[in-house]
Amino acid sequence: MSLPLLVDRYCAAWSREDAQQRRELLLPIWGDGATYTDPTVHAAGAEELLAHIASIQTRHPGARIVRTSDVDVHHGVARFAWKFVMLDGSSLPEGLDIAFLDPNQKRVTRVIGFFGPLTSQDALMRKDA
Repeated sequence: MSLPLLVDRYCAAWSREDAQQRRELLLPIWGDGATYTDPTVHAAGAEELLAHIASIQTRHPGARIVRTSDVDVHHGVARFAWKFVMLDGSSLPEGLDIAFLDPNQKRVTRVIGFFGPLTSQDALMRKDA
């Protein structure tokens, strides 16, 4: 499986309302003991991540995660941008995931997610002035 397809499969797991479909998408690409961390949660293992995704789908039925960039990778670490699209088509600010991959780049071993755009140095300097 190509790396972009692996990432799209990961995003698709977040986008399914059906728990069995989420499981079928995630388990083949999620490494044993892999972790997911974002500003709201730290999930260790596939079951914790699946439970977290289920809670997101409960709060936002029909919402999808859509990859919005190419997948950039070096030394077994990938990054990609995404957005959270609600059922009505509205979306939250884009996020960025950093994914650590197994040596064969076939399974994810860790994901660190960030929400929203980075603040530029210029904006920080204006804010402090």
